[in-house]
Amino acid sequence: MGRFLPVALCVLGFSLSSFTHAQVRSVVLVHGAFADGSGWKPVASILERDGYTVYVVQEPGTSFEADVAATRLILDRSGPCVLVGHSFGGMIITEAGTHASVRSLVYVNAFEPEVGETARALQSRTPPASTSVVSVGGGFVAVRPEAFRRDFAADVPKSLAHFMSISQVPIAASSFDATVTATAWSEKASYAVVSTGDREINPDLERFMSSRAKSKTVEISGSHAIFLSHPKEIASVIETAAKAAQ
Repeated sequence: MGRFLPVALCVLGFSLSSFTHAQVRSVVLVHGAFADGSGWKPVASILERDGYTVYVVQEPGTSFEADVAATRLILDRSGPCVLVGHSFGGMIITEAGTHASVRSLVYVNAFEPEVGETARALQSRTPPASTSVVSVGGGFVAVRPEAFRRDFAADVPKSLAHFMSISQVPIAASSFDATVTATAWSEKASYAVVSTGDREINPDLERFMSSRAKSKTVEISGSHAIFLSHPKEIASVIETAAKAAQ
C-alpha cells in the first residue's frame, strides 16, 4: 500500500493548491441605513452576468448586533467571498468581516471604524452636509422624506428617489452608538469608493478612514446612493477585489 502514498500525496497537494489559488467567485452585499438590499440590484445584475454568485443581506436594523448576526448567517454559506458594505454597512462588515469566508472587503461611501469607535463619534469628527436624519418614534431614526433626494440620492431618477424616501427602512438610533470589537480591514485587503458629492457621510471623513485603513481607494462624482447611480463602477471595484483575492 505504501507505493500508492506518493501518488495520493501528489493528488492531494494538487487539490489543495487548486483550492488555495482559486479565484473568489462569490460576493456578499450589505446595505446601509435608510435603505434595504433591493438597492443593490443594478450592481448584483452586473456581477451575476459576469459569473459571480451574489448574496444580499437584509439586515433588520434593530440593533448593530442583529445586523452583524444576519451578515454572519450569509457568510456561513457563501464560501470564499468579497464582503461589500454601503454607508452604515461599513460598520457591519468591519465586525463581521473577520469571518473565515471573507477574503477582502469593499467599502462604498461607508464607515471604516477602528476598534472602539462608533458611527456617531465618527460623524461628529467630520460632520456631513445633511441634517435631515430625525426620530420617527420607538427609538428609530430615518431621513425626512422631503430631504431624501437631496441628501441621499441626488443623482438617482426623481421617481426612484421618491419611492426610496417612502420605503426607507428606519434604523435603531442605538446602532450609531455601537462599537466594533474587531477590524477586518486590519487583517484583509480592503477597497473603498468615495463619492465626492456624498451628503450623508462627509467625503473628507471617508478619505480619512480609507487612508487609515490603507484601503485602495477610488473617488467618483456622485451622491450617497452611488450604488444606484454608478453600478458599473461599483461592480468594477468589487470584481477587482475578487480577482486579487486568489
